[in-house]
Amino acid sequence: MSETENNRESQTTSTDGAEFYGEDGVIRADVIEQISDAIEASDVEQLNRTVENLHESELGDLIEALEPSERQELVALLGDQFDFSALTEVDEAIRMDIVTVLPNEQIALAVQELDTDDAVYILEDMEEEDQADILAKIPFTERIRLRRSLDYPEESAGRRMQSEFVAVPPYWTVGQTIDYLRDTEDLPDSFSQLYVIDPTFRLVGAVDLDSILRAGRDVRVEDIQRETRHAIPAEMDQEEAAQIFEQYDLLSAAVVDENDRLVGVLTIDDVVDVIQQEAEEDFKRLAGIGDEELSDNVISTTRSRFVWLLVNLATAIIASYIIGIFDATIEQMVALAVLMPIVASMGGNAGTQTMTVAVRALATKDIDIYNSGRIIRRELTVGFINGMLFAMLIGLMAAAWFGSVPLGLVIATAMIINMVCAALAGILIPLMLDKLNIDPASASSVFVTTVTDVVGFFAFLGLAALLLV
Repeated sequence: MSETENNRESQTTSTDGAEFYGEDGVIRADVIEQISDAIEASDVEQLNRTVENLHESELGDLIEALEPSERQELVALLGDQFDFSALTEVDEAIRMDIVTVLPNEQIALAVQELDTDDAVYILEDMEEEDQADILAKIPFTERIRLRRSLDYPEESAGRRMQSEFVAVPPYWTVGQTIDYLRDTEDLPDSFSQLYVIDPTFRLVGAVDLDSILRAGRDVRVEDIQRETRHAIPAEMDQEEAAQIFEQYDLLSAAVVDENDRLVGVLTIDDVVDVIQQEAEEDFKRLAGIGDEELSDNVISTTRSRFVWLLVNLATAIIASYIIGIFDATIEQMVALAVLMPIVASMGGNAGTQTMTVAVRALATKDIDIYNSGRIIRRELTVGFINGMLFAMLIGLMAAAWFGSVPLGLVIATAMIINMVCAALAGILIPLMLDKLNIDPASASSVFVTTVTDVVGFFAFLGLAALLLV
């Protein structure tokens, strides 16, 4: 069990004192049964006792573990006691199933209690008509904050930022600042930095809380402020913003609009979610899955996979056409039909290995104009060495299996050719797609598979036609 699982298991208990999570890190079956029974009996008091000490992520796990009808009933029974921040911890399909059956009045009351980033996360996937109705029921100041965040592009820093922050003018003293922090109620629940702004709300600098605590009350804020060198434009893609956090080890960063005015703050907890989300998206796209989630129904899952399977069918037909060119050769030597899948399969696996490394490196900006040539040479060398090693293995096996040394030489040569081509395709195709502003994670696998299949079959069957038949 991971350390995280150990920690959360030791911190959270069910109503009868038993651990909420079992040793496998999954919610205990008896806890689920207890909650299901309480839902069936409409025992609101029991449900409140069960969930009142749960962290939002734990409540999210609980919601996902319940049956769809139980999820909606749980939220309905808890009413105002339900923590809506838990909806940011569940799949989009589950979140939409819940919010679509709730009255807009209840959602409007709930999002007022959330940080703006969590509120936006819930509202952004709703129908525009419902969004407008909910926003109309929210106080003006909060409505403006949410509307501004929702107006930024999807998956941008502006969508993920928190609009609650602490900003002070540079001419204030430390004493004035401390009094302001003590006396003002409408401040974020937690923060580690104060931002310094001019009268037009343009970002001037930032002050860490430890600097405030160590300075005398008469010291002016501008004397202890530091330059904010890593302010993030609100329009910046969230993945790029996450890379800035990673590169400079940030805990939070100011978010500014096109006029350098402070509009929000991006915090590390949101960035961790972004990193996980982007990595998951890349992984799914490499497999041609798209935005599919575990909670999606059969129809939507089938639809999301069908397109890429159709594309793969087209590439398979191309490979079959190459085989058809050499049908006479295969008829004369049946051993070719037995061995040719080996060459294509090994090339496909080698190309996928290289492609996976390349796509992830492009996503994290680890490949650039300065090192791309070296990486291409490295992958080419690796492909050649692996090709030589596996050529010897498959060549000796084929020669012994079919009693033909020439056949062993042919498949060994084809193996080298295909492994080298697979390595080149695995690195060059993602690079070319990236240059064309096409997502390498979405399109690389189809092209790489096509190249390795076509080259593998053509090299093996072509050499056999020239040398064996």
